[in-house]
Amino acid sequence: MAPNPALSLLDSVFNRLADTLPAPPWLVEEGHRRIVLLLNHVLMQEPEAQHRLRTHVGRSVQVQWRQYSMRVAVSPAGLFDLSSDEAQADLDVRVMGDAPSELVSAVLTRRAPPVQISGDVQFAAALSWLGENLRWDLEEDLSRVLGDVAAHQIVGLAKAVWAGLRGFVRGGPGTDSPGTGRGAAQP
Repeated sequence: MAPNPALSLLDSVFNRLADTLPAPPWLVEEGHRRIVLLLNHVLMQEPEAQHRLRTHVGRSVQVQWRQYSMRVAVSPAGLFDLSSDEAQADLDVRVMGDAPSELVSAVLTRRAPPVQISGDVQFAAALSWLGENLRWDLEEDLSRVLGDVAAHQIVGLAKAVWAGLRGFVRGGPGTDSPGTGRGAAQP
């Protein structure tokens, strides 16, 4: 299949920005804090996930893609905390592939990106279980703030946009993809 021109453009723009305009350390740190807050929010919705993590208190995982990395450790509450420990991480997860389009494509098509994992096998299995079983109920969170009807409409719109993006990534512009192309039956 020919590469998607829009995704090739994404790769080009990202590479130029990463080479000429590196993110300031304060922005990276704040981004890491926001990621941990989101992860913990999702974890707090699922007591079984917290229970599974509590068996790994103090263990840390280092996730790296290109020159970017983030390390988190399991807290006694069964949540994640940022870790700046200089010791070897218990689990190293390296996301393979340099192209941002590979990651975007994997996310949009609900595939796991290719990774290389080394370290504690039991900890890796616990994190794998989290990845397979945890889901963020965005509609529930939005309904607390906006009400049920508005939350349902926003999530419906987001799902339609997401489906369109998935179709675009699979087939590219101007091509027919199964269920997404021109002439596909519309409900």
